[in-house]
Amino acid sequence: MTDFLTDHGVVFALFCAAIAVLYGIIVTQRLLAKPAGNERMQEISGAIQEGASAYLTRQYLIIAVVALPLVILLAVLQNWQTALGFIVGAVLSGATGFIGMNLSVRANSRVAEAARGGVPPALDVAFKGGSVTGMLVVGLALLGVAGYFGILTLTGAVDSDKEAVDALIGLGFGGSLISVFARLGGGIFTKAADVGADLVGKVEAGIPEDDPRNPAVIADNVGDNVGDCAGMAADLFETYAVTTVAVMLLGVLYFGDAYSTSLAMYPLVLGGVAIIASIIGALLVGTKTDRVEGALYRGLVISGVLSIIAFYPVTDWIMSEPLANGVIDVSNTLSGTTVTDLWLCAVIGVAVTALLFVITDYYTSTRFRPVNAIAEASQTGHATNIIQGLAQGMQATAAPALVLAFAILAANELAGIYGIGVAVMAQLSLTGLIVALDAFGPITDNAGGIAEMAELPEEVRNVTDPLDAVGNTTKAVTKGYAIGSAALAALVLFAAFKAELAPEAAKAGLADLDGLFNLSSPEVLVGLIIGGMMVYLFSALAIESVGRAGGQVVEEVRRQFKEKPGIMDGTEKPDYRQAVALVTAAAQKEMILPSLIPIVIPVIVGILSVDALGGLLIGVIIVGLFAAISMTAGGGAWDNAKKLIEDGEYGGKGSDAHAASITGDTVGDPYKDTAGPAINPMIKVANIVAILIIPIVHF
Repeated sequence: MTDFLTDHGVVFALFCAAIAVLYGIIVTQRLLAKPAGNERMQEISGAIQEGASAYLTRQYLIIAVVALPLVILLAVLQNWQTALGFIVGAVLSGATGFIGMNLSVRANSRVAEAARGGVPPALDVAFKGGSVTGMLVVGLALLGVAGYFGILTLTGAVDSDKEAVDALIGLGFGGSLISVFARLGGGIFTKAADVGADLVGKVEAGIPEDDPRNPAVIADNVGDNVGDCAGMAADLFETYAVTTVAVMLLGVLYFGDAYSTSLAMYPLVLGGVAIIASIIGALLVGTKTDRVEGALYRGLVISGVLSIIAFYPVTDWIMSEPLANGVIDVSNTLSGTTVTDLWLCAVIGVAVTALLFVITDYYTSTRFRPVNAIAEASQTGHATNIIQGLAQGMQATAAPALVLAFAILAANELAGIYGIGVAVMAQLSLTGLIVALDAFGPITDNAGGIAEMAELPEEVRNVTDPLDAVGNTTKAVTKGYAIGSAALAALVLFAAFKAELAPEAAKAGLADLDGLFNLSSPEVLVGLIIGGMMVYLFSALAIESVGRAGGQVVEEVRRQFKEKPGIMDGTEKPDYRQAVALVTAAAQKEMILPSLIPIVIPVIVGILSVDALGGLLIGVIIVGLFAAISMTAGGGAWDNAKKLIEDGEYGGKGSDAHAASITGDTVGDPYKDTAGPAINPMIKVANIVAILIIPIVHF
């Protein structure tokens, strides 16, 4: 079995990836065969589909313009294999988001129609729709990494496993570029539409959320999909692919040629068995009662347990021989390490996922103190709501930071930096279900909107509203997971960056790398400052973009209400298409400048000083971690504080507390759905760029 997995690990990984894609095809066919509702429901769903497809098509055209010179630069700076890998990564990442989003916008009306039969059938349709996106993320990511690695090695396009893995860095960069644009552009779109719709519709006109009289209501529903579905899919596709490549790179860099095939195959096979576990977990999601949250998390728990069980025999089969023969690097990273040690590293990774879920849920759920504290503070005004929300967001960084710190120390103690890489790979083993839970959110949100706009019976809203509430929670907790995995993946990338520097350092006359990145060096400290600055500059530009684009939506909705007074009494129809087109154009324009920050600044700094570049990467990772958690947790808490008040607490709808909570939610929207999530790919883009520009850095 050892020889099979070592020699045919690529085939095994491709087989598992193909099963994930096949799952997506079968579930898609079954979902599309379900009734999509009456003519009005299909009309609304069609408008959302049209807007989402138009947005993504335009976004990918802009990305293609940016990507073309990058492909040429990679071919010159690295080689054609890396440039081709970039194209493969970008195409697969884009396809994942586009396909997943297209099913999401078709599942929404089917969920609303299924809700006529109660919670169980509606939950089944909504989760299955999200699970297609999730399985495509892991399936296409593993297909790309394993397939491209296999093509390069089997065709003789490269001379060694090391050269093949180097080319895979280009694939990771392609996925990262799509991710940062998708997260940022989608986040700007969704929050500009949301803010504009709420400020004029709910606050000024006094009409309910998802009221069909609001000209921005379709744009708001489109935004849910391009931000939380396509955006999260691209984000975690990139994290999954980049982490897999980084762990493969660490293996071949640290442990030489003797067992390079085993060490390259190990993360691929871990990913493969985790896909099977995730599909089993997805198939077991369901309920016969109204307990939605428990049904969703049961699938996640089952997948986690099955993955942990499967990781041990896989580790034993692949790694027992290299470990028994004393495969170690020059720093004795795996000296004395056993199969059990590596398996425990994997267990740590799964445990980190569970803890991040619990912690994020505590800070963003209406069941616990942080959200209740914000809602209570809303009784004394807008300012106290903002103050309490900011405080809860900052406080929410402490527990995740400690979890990640202990995980890093424990994995490092067991198996050094390679052990940390294994832990991150295991953490990402649940990516398929994590993305499914996230995509569940926009599907149920849209289903509720369609039920409202199509004026379905109250019993339908009584089903879609609880599903939407759970969807808000799952979106919040999956963001916590994405941030934690991004930080750990970036740490592994930084280790790979330092290891890749060795040949260039030797050319520059440095005997070893011990003198690099010394915190007493002014250049390193300058790099740390620049790295931290990048995070805040990136976030500021993203939040400003939402403000500007949201302002345009406000003016457009006001214009339509003024020029078409019959909208309010139903004698005239709002122009949804104009609002969607306006937000699309604004989002595409606004996303370009901040997206260039993690590409351009590391190149400039690296050309000037490798020490400063190392400091920059550390600064981006540390500051980015805290900024992202604070923004997403705080924004999620503001959102659910508003929902808690709308459910009748602290005065209920129409009260002064409700008005204050709307302000807090409006402030929190660009925090949790634009700037915060977009920091994840930004961190990894900076680290990947650093690896790719090693040939031109200054020692």
